[in-house]
Amino acid sequence: MDNQIKSRRIKIVPIGRSQGIMLPKTVLHRYGFTDSLILEETDSGLLLRKQEKLSWAETYKAMSNEQEDWSDFDAVTGDGLKENG
Repeated sequence: MDNQIKSRRIKIVPIGRSQGIMLPKTVLHRYGFTDSLILEETDSGLLLRKQEKLSWAETYKAMSNEQEDWSDFDAVTGDGLKENG
């Protein structure tokens, strides 16, 4: 694709009790969007991108980089469970 920025006016349409947008079929095919896509909110606007499938190693690496707090994991997993015995 060339480096020229392309703009289109997209209508917001009702979908049940929600609202959504319809993307042109040519755009979906051009970027390889199939079942779902990733919507990111950035400082400069919204970014739509293809969801890449990660290998197990890539998934593990991404999860380890999240710096999540697991300090209460044991309390949560044991909450309301009875021990066998």
